[in-house]
Amino acid sequence: MSQLRPALFAVALTLAMATPAQAAAAAPVITVQDGRTQPVFSYADAVREHVYVESTVDSDLDGALDKVRVDIIRPRESGPSLRVPVIIDESPYYDNSGRGNESERKVYDAAGNVTKFPLFYDNYFVPRGYAVLNVDMLGTTRSDGCPDVGGKADVLGGKAVIDWLNGRAKAFRADGTPAMADWTTGKSAMIGKSYDGTLANAVAATGVEGLKTIVPISAISSWYKYQRSNGVIYNYDYASFLANYVDTDPEAKCQAVRARMDAEDGDDTGNYNAFWAERDYIGGLLADVSKVRASVFVVHTVNDLNVKPDNFSTWWKALADRHVPRKIWVGQTQHVDPFDFEGRRDLWVDTLHRWFDHWLHGVRNGITSEPRADVEIGPARWITQRDWPAPYAIKASLRPAPDGSLGLRPAARNSTASFTDVAMSENDMVADVGTPNPGRVAFTTGALPLNLRLSGTPTADLRVKLDKPTANLTALLVDFGEDTRVDWRRGQGITTLAEEDCHGESTAADDACYRKVVTNVATRPLEIVARGWIDVQNRLSLSQSTPLPAGTYGTVRWLTLPQDYTFKKGHRIGLVIAGTDATYTDEAGTGAAVTVDLARSSVSVPFVLGTPLADVPKDAATFRGPERVELPQPEPEFQFF
Repeated sequence: MSQLRPALFAVALTLAMATPAQAAAAAPVITVQDGRTQPVFSYADAVREHVYVESTVDSDLDGALDKVRVDIIRPRESGPSLRVPVIIDESPYYDNSGRGNESERKVYDAAGNVTKFPLFYDNYFVPRGYAVLNVDMLGTTRSDGCPDVGGKADVLGGKAVIDWLNGRAKAFRADGTPAMADWTTGKSAMIGKSYDGTLANAVAATGVEGLKTIVPISAISSWYKYQRSNGVIYNYDYASFLANYVDTDPEAKCQAVRARMDAEDGDDTGNYNAFWAERDYIGGLLADVSKVRASVFVVHTVNDLNVKPDNFSTWWKALADRHVPRKIWVGQTQHVDPFDFEGRRDLWVDTLHRWFDHWLHGVRNGITSEPRADVEIGPARWITQRDWPAPYAIKASLRPAPDGSLGLRPAARNSTASFTDVAMSENDMVADVGTPNPGRVAFTTGALPLNLRLSGTPTADLRVKLDKPTANLTALLVDFGEDTRVDWRRGQGITTLAEEDCHGESTAADDACYRKVVTNVATRPLEIVARGWIDVQNRLSLSQSTPLPAGTYGTVRWLTLPQDYTFKKGHRIGLVIAGTDATYTDEAGTGAAVTVDLARSSVSVPFVLGTPLADVPKDAATFRGPERVELPQPEPEFQFF
């Protein structure tokens, strides 16, 4: 039976009683059937227009407030008598790398209006009674200003668009005349992958009224976490590099802004400072999670080594702590949109449709009563569960021993292991684990008697002494055992096929069809499951360096990146402790000699309840891992987002 919005009931009833000729002549109205809005509006006839929204910032310091370019497509019938909600994809990539797996860019007509909107959102949702806005982030494409990579301009530019839709900000047409958003309810959603999803997180964390839901995909919640791990630096001067990449204007225009970012980013120490606090949406200076009014539908992958998954896990926990309405999909590929999860495209579009219908049109379709989490547990194999991490996961401490074993009992008192902090690749760290290596120490369990699922975030807890003031430390949790796994290192984990499918309506200028994908897999004798890094001088504080006095033991405890992974029966769990990770950081080794007090060191791993941990055996120094495994480096574009 059709479900109709109460406000439209009288209109729908009038149409039902009209003669066929009268009904045919009547304008379409928003229609709900089977808990979903129906495609009753013409995509071909939709209004395509653009405006410039006045922000509250002058990021390029030209003496005028920056204006945000907003490209709009909405049903022809929308206006004061039929107001529609809004779906926004704000992006810095519309004129450089493009959007989506097929790198689509905006295409404009002679009047400057967009005739091709990237991605499927316009094709699918406009016929169902939504407006879709593609917003150029300040400093990019056709907006004013300079990008400041997560800072004030990035955040407040997007907020100004929500304010305009709700009558709190000004906008102008190309000829300078005022533009009113008299065609919208003011209810808005923000969606997008990577930087786009990051902007959604940021704007939501300002608490702006009218933003009802966000769908951040592979998105940043803390730019410090994007470029740092507990004082360890992934890339130097990255903010200025990324700002220059997304800004296609002449370089001189925003050079002063980029120079200021280089001066303020704290690359000399790796510490958290005011620069990163401005770009922290969990508890920052400009935005924080306590202000979030919107519901949140998070999508991320546990093998995303671009926007590393601690960006979603810490954001998700903060949302949960504040009882924010939320939903999550957790995948196993790399930096991939759920539209390109193998076998999930139709489900993704339908789930997103129902989510937007619920939060923007008020449709009671039961989506908030369903299991909160969809989790990929193997190549294109998914389960649903009540939440993420698995609510029934408990942490177990695995403890290293001097014979190279890893088990549940602590090592004997005064047992130690030593290595030197040198820059090593992860391939070198996990090679030939049964043989001593001066740059790392390694420990393994015996063969597992049953499958063992990790769900959540492991914690490395080491007691170490150094012969220098600091060292970089790496902890790797490794699965030793031949298996076919998601090959997230190649092509982001997917291969694009020639065959297409379509979601929405098309025009000659903008079709709704996209190429299908399949998940890449590879059979290898091991996989690095979780990884984490810390600069020892940041063991007490991210914002202040505290050297460890030479020759003195100190506790160094930190979270690795989160994971959801099943160790198979017969496989072995390995723990590798090393110095500087040359695969994912730009750091140089300190050369410090590191001594680990094994009796007071462990890695705590969240395993699913019911696993017989007591049956995990130890093999005293009998296991020899693969002599050498070349785990491929992700392709160069991996560093972009």
